[in-house]
This record gives sequence, structure tokens and C-alpha cells, in this order.
Amino acid sequence: MKRLAPVMLAGTGSDVGKSLIATGLCRIFMQDGYHPAPFKAQNMALNSYATPDGFEIGRAQAVQAEAAGIDCTTDMNPILLKPSGEHTSQVVLNGRPSGNTDAYQYFRKEGKEELRRIAHEAFDRLNARYNPIVLEGAGSISELNLRDGDIVNMSMAFYAGAKVILVADIDRGGVFASVYGSIMLQTPEHRRLIKGIIINKFRGDLRLFEDGRQQLEELCGVPVLGVVPIASHIHIEEEDSVAIAGKEKSAKKDKVNVAVVLLDHISNFTDFNVLERHPQVNLYYAADSNDLADADIVILPGSKNTLSDLLGLRKKGLAKAIREARDEGKTVIGICGGYQMMGDIVEDPDSIEGELKSLPGLGLLPARTVICQEKTTRQVNFRFLDDDRICKGYEIHMGRTDTNNPFIWFEDGTPEGCMIDEKCWGSYIHGILDNPVVIELILSPFMDRKTNEKCDPATFRDEQYNLLADWLRKYLDVDKIYSIIQEI
Repeated sequence: MKRLAPVMLAGTGSDVGKSLIATGLCRIFMQDGYHPAPFKAQNMALNSYATPDGFEIGRAQAVQAEAAGIDCTTDMNPILLKPSGEHTSQVVLNGRPSGNTDAYQYFRKEGKEELRRIAHEAFDRLNARYNPIVLEGAGSISELNLRDGDIVNMSMAFYAGAKVILVADIDRGGVFASVYGSIMLQTPEHRRLIKGIIINKFRGDLRLFEDGRQQLEELCGVPVLGVVPIASHIHIEEEDSVAIAGKEKSAKKDKVNVAVVLLDHISNFTDFNVLERHPQVNLYYAADSNDLADADIVILPGSKNTLSDLLGLRKKGLAKAIREARDEGKTVIGICGGYQMMGDIVEDPDSIEGELKSLPGLGLLPARTVICQEKTTRQVNFRFLDDDRICKGYEIHMGRTDTNNPFIWFEDGTPEGCMIDEKCWGSYIHGILDNPVVIELILSPFMDRKTNEKCDPATFRDEQYNLLADWLRKYLDVDKIYSIIQEI
């Protein structure tokens, strides 16, 4: 196949849809016979994923790799920031934690050359193997105060020789100002890299924006490559927890009500995507104790700061409400950090998460957790209870939990998790709820166990990638995009 130039999806701001369009382009290029790969030099997200070789990257790049039909690697996201406090993030370099940093220290210009080198080397390795590379920017490309230390937006595009397509969210308003300002605030050399504009999240009759499209092109001197309507019928995993804001907020009488406790540092909320799509389930996020009153199932999700979130549960009255839910016979389960919280005690002797050294857990499971320096990141195959079906998931955690009540067994026979009964258990495994046997268990009090027999998350995701590709082909000028990236 002809060698194509890299293409970067840059944004006028955060959450404008860069990640979704990058995912769709990865699938389109794959469908057209190319061998694409995603790349984001620096990602800030609590939604991460374990690569097949046991490293950690942002979940969005793992999703994009899957859309491209390839395994994910750390070269696709060499720098990952995982916020753990108000101003502090864990820095993950090439898939391994490299310590914590505060925002001021990280985003200042000094010391950025080493991070820039790591990003460039990862891109070069990826670019040597795949064609084309689909880069994703971060946030807005016009943050002037951060320009000198930029390693993910226009400076990365310049290094990669990428053709930049600017994505703007028309749904939030001010699209003309955001597009024009984003382009005009660039340096001349960076402005020349911007080859197209995509207007995203359009609502209503597209004919109403025909004049606007022409006006934007005349104003900016850059072609509008498409106006893409909101695709609410397509289900692609979201990049980060900003997506939770659009979820259901309360119980429904005609559904099985699943309340996910909304932690301040919630991570890997994609654990609940399969359960959320179940036709008989209403899944919502519980921010206070009143939200749990009508829940049938309560889930404690993962957390980037278990001790801080455990303290938060007590301050909000949620800890008491969760224990009461268990006393009332409701199902209570925990995943990763949520599993740690359900035990008797959580200890952090080396102050890895912060100043709190230890806190009593919720006392729902006979388990003791110690936060430790070594981070576990791996994909796993396992058996759930006495079922012979092989389940899949992944681990990302910095803790060790001791218990004598396992109910999960890895392929080598190693036990995992803690279960009191079928309505009270916890596990470190992210993606555990993607497996039919697990969903059957937690929904069995409410329906026939066979209801979810045909659940196949991998097939569903693949169908969604194809739907997204079809959607973008309908509303984007894909031929024009090819002509742009063929200009090497």
C-alpha cells in the first residue's frame, strides 16, 4: 500500500470528540487495506488498560488499537498521567509508574526534553511498523501558557510530519470563535500543518449549517471536511469519566437497578458498559446515600486513591448506606479499589497514595489490603466459581489483599478475590463484568440465568467500530482526507 502521512486529530477543547473520530479513522483505514495504529504522546486519564505484555496505557488508545485490528502497545501512549489528588498525578512512562508529580512541576517548560524524547522515540518505533499513524491531541491546541512545554499537540504534529485536522464541538456553542481562534493563535509553522476542520456533535438539520460551513472555510482558509451529527446510537468506550455526567441518575421501577458508587477518583468506569447495555438493567451513579435506597445491586468501582475515596464514603454517609444495603439482602460487589474498601482494613505504610497511613474498611469482606510500591498490570484468563467457561479481564493495581475466601482461579491455579456469598464479593479484575457467567450470577435473583447467554462483548465492540466507520464515511469527505495524507 502507498505510504501515507500521519494524521492528527487535534481539538478546539477537551471532549470535542477527537478520540471517537480517531477510532473511526483507524477502522476506516483498516477496512481500506492499510495497517494503521493510534498514537497519543501524553494522555491524562483514570481509564487505563493492560497491554498483552503487561504494561499500562490509556484506555482510549487500547480501543483505537482494537478498531485498527491490532494489539495495543505502550508505544501508542508512552506517557500517561493518572490524577490521584487535587494537584497530583501518577506519571506512567512506557507503561510503568515513574512516581508522582504536581501539576505545576509537570507542565512547566523545564525538564520536558526527556519526556519529549520518550514520546518521539515511541512514535518513531510505531511509525516504522504501521501505516498510517493516527495521532490524537489533548485538550485545546491553543493554550498559549502551555505551548513551550507542549509534547502532545502541535509540537508533536510538527515532529511527526502529521497533517492536522481540527475537531470542534458545535453542541457546546461558539464554534466559529473556537475554530478561528484555535487556528489564528498558532505560530505560522504550526498553522500550516492544519489541513482540515471537522465540525462534530451536530444536532438538527444539516442544511442549516451549509452557510456556516462556507463562512468557516472563507474565514480560516481551511476546508471543512465534514459536519458529523451526534451518534447516540453508536456505543464506543468513552475516554474518561466526563462521560458519566450524561448517565442515568436514579432508579427505575421496571428495571433491575444497579447503583455504581460515584467515587471522587473513580477509575475504569468502562467496567460497567456491558451490564449497562443489558435490556433489563438500569445502571446509574450514586453520589450520596439517598441514591442507594432503591438499588438492587450496589457496585464499588475502581479508584486511583483508595484511602481518600474510602474516607469520602464515610464523610458522605455512603459507607453506612452500603453496609445497610448488604444488611437488607442487596447485592454488594467491589472491583479493584472497591474490593479493597470492602475489606477490614486498608494500609499504606509507605504513603504511596498520600498522608493517610490506614483506614478501617467497610468490614463486608474478611480481607486486609496493603498498598505497595509494585504495580500489577496484566491481562488474565480465569474461571469464575465452578463454571468451566474461560473468562477474560485485566489487572491494574498497587495493592496486595490477603484473604481466605477466593472464588476465582487463574489459569495456573492461583486463587483470586474474596466472596462471602453470591451477593457479597470483590475482585481485582477489571472487565470481570464483561463475562456472561458473572452477569448471570448477579442478575440471577431477578431473571432467568440464560438471559445473557449470547452476550459477546468482543463481537459487539467490533460491530460498533464498523457502525462508526459507516457513520464517518457518510458525513466526512474521506476521499479528501486521503488526498491530504497522501501529500508526504
